[in-house]
Amino acid sequence: MLGTFGGALEARQINASKGRLIANVRGEVETEGNVLVLRRIHVVFHLAASENVREMVERVHSFFADNCPVYRSLKASIEITSSYDIVGEG
Repeated sequence: MLGTFGGALEARQINASKGRLIANVRGEVETEGNVLVLRRIHVVFHLAASENVREMVERVHSFFADNCPVYRSLKASIEITSSYDIVGEG
């Protein structure tokens, strides 16, 4: 998902390379019988950019997942959500 989001941002001239875009991922596991099963994944993207790109980042974030092979492969069996924040460029 990181690569798809970053690529979509780059296509819109928002620099997401060289560590400017990172992600933290949290998985939630439940027990099904005696087996641990991954049920939910939440990805938080952190983009080092100026606030003037927020509107475009929001727009990209609203659709990028449907173009992501990992998301499309897993979404039927695992709930996957994401969010983002923009951190200062410094």
